Amino acid sequence: MPTITALLTLTERSSAPSWKTAPYENWRPPVIGVSLLVPVGPDAVVVADLLGSITLPTGLVQDGQTPEQAAQDLLRGGPGELLILRRVALAWQQTRRRKVITHVLATAPLTRAAVGHLAYRDPRANVRVLPTMRVLKDLNEVGRLRALVALQTLATGGTAYIEGGVVHPSAPPSLTQST
Repeated sequence: MPTITALLTLTERSSAPSWKTAPYENWRPPVIGVSLLVPVGPDAVVVADLLGSITLPTGLVQDGQTPEQAAQDLLRGGPGELLILRRVALAWQQTRRRKVITHVLATAPLTRAAVGHLAYRDPRANVRVLPTMRVLKDLNEVGRLRALVALQTLATGGTAYIEGGVVHPSAPPSLTQST
């Protein structure tokens, strides 16, 4: 019995996409993460310093876990749980093989003394308080955009959505349909 590929003419075969060039959209389940924006005073934030690499405290959201629960697991050792105020940004990016969704949550401001008792989920990293402008300078491009948008929406009281590096003031149609 002939197969469909045997029935295609040579011109039809050459116009079909190759498996090497075909997009792999959602080939794997999405990766869902959480980043934590912890303000300290009016001009500083908490960062995780891993061998000189500065990042906002970040981790994965496990199955059956809410972003708020995952955020509580990022920084431990303080007096009680961190007071998560709200989601300030949702970043969404389609990579070649999977969708990556990052919830950016903001906490109530902490004092420097309270930050001194915190430990990051990765024991190799140190929890530090750095000036906001220095953090923005040291973050990579994706992290800088998330941090800037999170700081702005924390100040204005909104929630922003970042889709593929483009900031939207409300959820774009692709996010409301797929998440």
